[in-house]
Amino acid sequence: MTDLTDARLILDRVDRQLVELLHQRLKTVAEIAKIKADGLIFLRDHDRESELLSRIEGWARELGIDQFRVQEIFREIIAMSLKAQEEALLHRARVERSTGAALRASFQGTIGAYSHMAARKYFAARSVEMEFIGTETFAEALELAEIGKVGYAVLPIENTTAGSINQVYDLLRATSLQIVGEEILQVRHCLAGLPGTSLKDIRRVLSHPQGLIQCANFLASLGRVEQVAFIDTAAAAQEVTRVGDPTQAAISSEEAAEVYELEVLARGIADQDENWTRFVIISGIEIDIDPRIPAKTSLVFTTPHHQGALAECLNLLAEHGLSLSKLESRPVPRRPWEYLFYVDLEGTLHSDDASLAVAGLRRTCPYLRVLGTYPARTTVDGTVDRVRASTAHEPKGR
Repeated sequence: MTDLTDARLILDRVDRQLVELLHQRLKTVAEIAKIKADGLIFLRDHDRESELLSRIEGWARELGIDQFRVQEIFREIIAMSLKAQEEALLHRARVERSTGAALRASFQGTIGAYSHMAARKYFAARSVEMEFIGTETFAEALELAEIGKVGYAVLPIENTTAGSINQVYDLLRATSLQIVGEEILQVRHCLAGLPGTSLKDIRRVLSHPQGLIQCANFLASLGRVEQVAFIDTAAAAQEVTRVGDPTQAAISSEEAAEVYELEVLARGIADQDENWTRFVIISGIEIDIDPRIPAKTSLVFTTPHHQGALAECLNLLAEHGLSLSKLESRPVPRRPWEYLFYVDLEGTLHSDDASLAVAGLRRTCPYLRVLGTYPARTTVDGTVDRVRASTAHEPKGR
């Protein structure tokens, strides 16, 4: 046996121990959540998190290893731990036992699509049990949840560069299901081609229309290349593999490139470094949110047809001390110049302030519907992902 083989065996054992220790940590924080249920009025302790990261930095300094990277790793561990505590307090498993489709989730796209990645991220604590089903359209993904073929539908609702996804907003208003969660995912586009291909060979690039738009500057740098719109980024990668043409490439995630056995030709090719998509998880399976979990409530309503009606509604929310994290308007179908307003509030309907405010809106608004109350990922208290700059273009061979 060579020295290199021995060293790799040792490394494999250490990696296994790291995973086992991480599993032990997650079990411990779930137990802590149950202890908190008997006393503490909060779930997240920001001061303790800061103290932990400071200790981690000190330990890394003592051992002479990269303090920044170690802190980044522990930020991710803290995020996993918070999700484990939330799951322990939601009692989701108890509710799902009587629901046959609870371990199935639908998404628009194919394996390796960003929606698939978001679904895996949201259900990461039980990804081994979950089955993910891709569909061609948002409506089909939602329909599977409506007819009980899946327990959950995962749909993108807004992107930091492309804005709101209006079709999903319209679907939310039409469905009888509720928003039961949200997830955010950083979109990291790469250019992927057949193994052995180089950038100078590329003459045709396939991707979702938004992928092409978000990488316009990079595509322009390639010279005269044909841009082809595809149903989603992962399907574009799949098509490049299927056709086998070395002059074709796809803009997709690195995960999709790996799934379809493509080689990454360039990374970080989006025009904007920070590119995040927010997804909503839609279901008929109700969840009971512990008051210590940072939460949001989504509403859709119309206003009375008189001057200052929207301001009156917003003032009503402000009078009850509610913070808005989102206000989106959409035209009312078949009623020109009238609008629906989609609002995200911080907090749950279980609080007195929120319930009184919504009751007031019901008395004022011709139409109002609560779309859901759910654990938040995009509020100050609910954020666990660290937004950070992506790397610059990294073409292969440099």
